Amino acid sequence: MPATPAWPPKSAPRLFVPGPLAEAAPVALDGPQAHYLTRVMRVALGDAVVLCDDLTGEWAAEVAAVDKRAVALTVGERLRPREEVPDLTLCAALLKKDRFDLVLEKATELGVRRIQPVLTRRCVADRLNLERARGIVVEAAEQCARTALPELAEPVKLDALLRAWPAERALVFADEARDGAPAAQAFAASTGPAALLIGPEGGFDEAERAAIRTHPQARPISLGPRILRGETAAIAAVALWMAVAGDWRI
Repeated sequence: MPATPAWPPKSAPRLFVPGPLAEAAPVALDGPQAHYLTRVMRVALGDAVVLCDDLTGEWAAEVAAVDKRAVALTVGERLRPREEVPDLTLCAALLKKDRFDLVLEKATELGVRRIQPVLTRRCVADRLNLERARGIVVEAAEQCARTALPELAEPVKLDALLRAWPAERALVFADEARDGAPAAQAFAASTGPAALLIGPEGGFDEAERAAIRTHPQARPISLGPRILRGETAAIAAVALWMAVAGDWRI
């Protein structure tokens, strides 16, 4: 006798939707999400869709109706609660659009709690389309099966970031001078909420570096003997923090 297929199948599309979701609740989708389900995934009546609401977790849902511009779903059982997220903020200087897109995508995949774009004197970009950036974050979370979305803040100037920095959160910054503590060693010794500060393509200028270094919460680190591009430094630092102090240890 053939085995009963798993429900929902692993190939079921995943979407973040407004919540909170609950068993038997109806969900109506239109716009880009309906277009994705009907035109890209070709869903039909009775097909499975996995829904997340960034509040209660991940739910199985069934397609109840489909037309050209809308899809109606009925929520079924909850598959997973919303994941616990390590308390790590990535403060990343704005980069060229495609490079900062990569930072948003990979930081989401790696599991950061909050992304804070930062404006520094050597930033090539001076603005961020938040709606577009949030779309990149949501799509990355859907593709890597996260049940939580990182908070994405509006860009802030470095001096304003330092002035408002909370006393309870360590500010670990990748210093291009490479005279800070080795990153893994610093991460292993740290406890409590943390943040990583990563500079732009040209790095921090001398005045910025001095302001960061004199901040009481600042902890300079070295990311090794090679010079890393801004997006590489951000991704490498987050991955190392997750391995040493985050939830990769579980």
